[in-house]
Amino acid sequence: MVSIGGSGAARRPRKGSGRAALRRVATVVLLALGSALYLGCLGGTAVARSDDLVKANDLVKVYVVKTAEQNGGTPDTLANAAARTLGDPNRAGEIFELNRGRTQADGSALRDPTDLRAGWILKLPEDARGPDVRLAQETGGGTGQPEGTGQNGETEQNGDTGQPEGTGQSGSAANTAPAEVQPPPQAPAAIVLPLPAALAGLGTLLLALLTAGIMARRRVRRAFGAVARAVHRLGEPVRRARRLRFRRSLTTTFAGDGESLRVAYEALAELTGPLTGPLIVPGDHAVHAISVGGEGVTAWVATTGAPPAPWQDLGEARWWRPAGAFARPAAPRRPDVPAPCLVAVGVDERGGKVFVDLGRLDGALSVTGDRGVARDVVQGLLAGVARDRPSVPVAVIQVADGPAVALPPTMPRVEPSGRRTAGVPVAARGTGTLRATARPRPLEGLLVVPGTPAARESADLAALSGPGGLGWTALVCGDADGAHWRWRAAPDGSVEIPLLRLTVTAPA
Repeated sequence: MVSIGGSGAARRPRKGSGRAALRRVATVVLLALGSALYLGCLGGTAVARSDDLVKANDLVKVYVVKTAEQNGGTPDTLANAAARTLGDPNRAGEIFELNRGRTQADGSALRDPTDLRAGWILKLPEDARGPDVRLAQETGGGTGQPEGTGQNGETEQNGDTGQPEGTGQSGSAANTAPAEVQPPPQAPAAIVLPLPAALAGLGTLLLALLTAGIMARRRVRRAFGAVARAVHRLGEPVRRARRLRFRRSLTTTFAGDGESLRVAYEALAELTGPLTGPLIVPGDHAVHAISVGGEGVTAWVATTGAPPAPWQDLGEARWWRPAGAFARPAAPRRPDVPAPCLVAVGVDERGGKVFVDLGRLDGALSVTGDRGVARDVVQGLLAGVARDRPSVPVAVIQVADGPAVALPPTMPRVEPSGRRTAGVPVAARGTGTLRATARPRPLEGLLVVPGTPAARESADLAALSGPGGLGWTALVCGDADGAHWRWRAAPDGSVEIPLLRLTVTAPA
């Protein structure tokens, strides 16, 4: 087989693309027919309303004989009048019979079908239609100056008044007195829209639009996409400012909310205490994070088996229990289990306040992504530790081009020191992200790395917080080799915690 274009395989049309195109064409055709029928009905309704107006006000339909200049240089005829108002020149005899012997404004009367004078007003049959049809009011009075009012609201005056003369078919001059034409009361314009013309025009317009849409659909799609992106960018500063105000309010909320932290510790004690039972083994309830909301508490655990009552299993290693009093542990905490250190990290999508146990970080936390938000996350964790355990020491490993991290003034500042482990391979330091592999360790001290550490800084990091190190917990504003927990910060202030399958909004 020979492929065209160097793709290595013959291109195949997408399945269903032909049917989709046919459906689009059929939709356009049906839309065109429906629109044409609607316009035709609209025109018919306008004509019907015009006929009702004629009957309601005793109006008659008339035709004003045109001058030679108005008729293209030739005198006007009854055949022309019939063609223009009745659509059939052969109906000229009907117009003649309606107007035979009727005295006109100049005193003359129609007696010869071939003798028409410009300005005469001829009465028409009731089915007359067209732009040359005018409406007038007929009275049985004497002669006067004829005034014809057309459907477009114009008034025509033709000649001076004259003495009626001649007799009609009955031979009586009184019975053949000319009709005095008066303007009708509030005669609105009648809309006449021939259906064939409406169909032709609308069909042409829709076909043109369909052709243009087929030819330029990709460009139109790209243009609409560009406009949507531009509008979104215009609103970005407002959204960013609103998001920042919300994150700053979270800082104040967490600083003054000791009740949520107390509830989190009580829930943690209920799960990690030395409970007994057929499915509960002391030490099995490893809790990494707690979310405290108005309706209850959610715990992220690394435990197999069923949760103890009243906790409920939500799946994905999450347990939930409704709000209420917590059961106190039956015995004091085991001395070999490190005391937890819950620190606020943000709020989840439901507004619950999320606390993580820094004792479960197992070495280092690496916060990647937006540098400013990563710095806010680390500073928030430091503030939480300073409120709960102000005696925990903190050290800083300076890196190049790292964001400045403000340390709490109440925490003792020490210089980092420890044995170098630059020769330890990265794999040996641990790169796993499984919850079950995290080992609880006491919070001996905090090591802050404001940026991605280079080779020398990585050696210091491993010496202080890595396996076999001094047991410190590292908070890194960047990508750190061997970090057990890895969070990703976004510019809008959201932080993704893949280990917990959770996204929170961090305080600023």
